[in-house]
Amino acid sequence: MGLSQDAAGDAELILRRQDGALALCGDETRYGNPLVVDFVAGRVAHRRRFGGGRGQLIARACGLVGGVTPSVVDATAGLGRDAFVLASLGARVLMIERVAAIHALLEDALTRARSDTETAEIAQRLTLAHGDATRRLAELVADSGVAPQVVHLDPMFPHREKSALVKKEMRLFRLLAGDDDDAPRLLEAALDVATHRVVVKRPRKAPPIVGPAPRHVIEGKTSRYDLYVHRSLA
Repeated sequence: MGLSQDAAGDAELILRRQDGALALCGDETRYGNPLVVDFVAGRVAHRRRFGGGRGQLIARACGLVGGVTPSVVDATAGLGRDAFVLASLGARVLMIERVAAIHALLEDALTRARSDTETAEIAQRLTLAHGDATRRLAELVADSGVAPQVVHLDPMFPHREKSALVKKEMRLFRLLAGDDDDAPRLLEAALDVATHRVVVKRPRKAPPIVGPAPRHVIEGKTSRYDLYVHRSLA
């Protein structure tokens, strides 16, 4: 896949700057609108204002309850939405993303968020690293200076070829990232690094990642969080 800034020719996906932001673009009939990570406006802004604060499932799963605000390593950052929610609730978050194009979108979004008065303070609590957490998690965390009290994982869940109704945005993301076939190895690395707990987001009816059984489960309507607890955050 030929992927480069302002690439031309037959590249299936290209990165280019449009309307002041970096965008990942492909065939819109297949992938929908260009993909832009935006921490200032859109769905992230709506969630920041009306998402439910520390009552949200992810906040409870990551231990942001009462007066506790742990530091979090989001080892599968993706489009950064969960990390930004946690940072908006006061947590310092290290985002790790292995796909170079997605890392570039996150970096661009952080730059814009740091220059906006509504999001600058939140963005300062976010640190971004590029690398494969499955193989380099301990190294990436050590280099960041973020204490890994909680490690959050949201692996790509394998899907059947017949699932044609997968959102176009997710289809584009899967083309770059693929499925996380090494999720058990990622869980093992996270358990080695996290000082207090590992939190794994899963589809509600999906099996847990192969490995040790989670200590607790927090369930929502469409997804759940499996908690692997070393010790209390209180």
